[in-house]
Amino acid sequence: MQREDIKDLLWFLEVASERNFTKAAAKLGTSQSTLSHTIKQLEARLGVRLLTRTTRSVAPTEAGARLFHSLAPRIEQIEADVASLVAFRDKPAGSVRITLSDHALRTTVWPKLKPVLRDYPDVRVELHSDNSMRNIVEEHFDAGVRLGESIDKDMIAIRIGEDWRLVAVASPDYVRRRGAPEAPRELVHHLCINLRQPTIGGLYAWEFAREGRELRVRVDGQLTFNSTLPIIDAALSGYGIAYVPENLVRDHIAEERLTLLLDEWSPRFSGYHLYYPSRRQMSPAFAVVIEALRIRNAS
Repeated sequence: MQREDIKDLLWFLEVASERNFTKAAAKLGTSQSTLSHTIKQLEARLGVRLLTRTTRSVAPTEAGARLFHSLAPRIEQIEADVASLVAFRDKPAGSVRITLSDHALRTTVWPKLKPVLRDYPDVRVELHSDNSMRNIVEEHFDAGVRLGESIDKDMIAIRIGEDWRLVAVASPDYVRRRGAPEAPRELVHHLCINLRQPTIGGLYAWEFAREGRELRVRVDGQLTFNSTLPIIDAALSGYGIAYVPENLVRDHIAEERLTLLLDEWSPRFSGYHLYYPSRRQMSPAFAVVIEALRIRNAS
């Protein structure tokens, strides 16, 4: 195999993973036309078509899928072996990619990493926030952050955050105009601000619990967002009731910019956990991140 074949195979893996030439080219630091030409040359040398291209999507052929699943774990292992060499440096170095929600980023991960990373200038951290349930293995993330209850059993999970809850809130002006619901079922008669879940494309059904009784309520209103912060802003502006993490609106409630509703119906969720594949080798850079995020003496 020629050296250029190795580079071309790496580029193929990126396209097959992203399923998009534009995104893959951006990550590789090359042009879309150069990347497309390189893949065509690779296919010509191998004598098989690796990718099916349409105007809207790119997908591996049967041969391409077989090559991807054969090569990807080997390349990942090589990258891990190379990363482990930085243990011989005076200070940890390397890159760590983490997928997480905007709430986890804002309230848990970034506040803990911010004071630590200054001491490790050679540790590079990419925090990918989009609220989706990503497959960290297929999408080449080193780790992810989720609530403890939603992590697959084949992953190693480390608790990094305390338990928290969602609360229903609205502006005092909205409550004066429309009144306050006394039970979750009454929300169907109110204007509510929806959250669209990126993974499934559907709207989040608000979850409530009281004295062992659980309820899920599908609400309606004028506005829908796919992240939490604009929902809070809309609630402050009087557009309706929002159901958001309490620690993001605690100050607004204390200063009476928002009114807490259905307080006794708000359940607590298991705190955030950092999770990663059990077979993953612990690089020095990843060890720095874990040590910064870990809750001491937590189960």
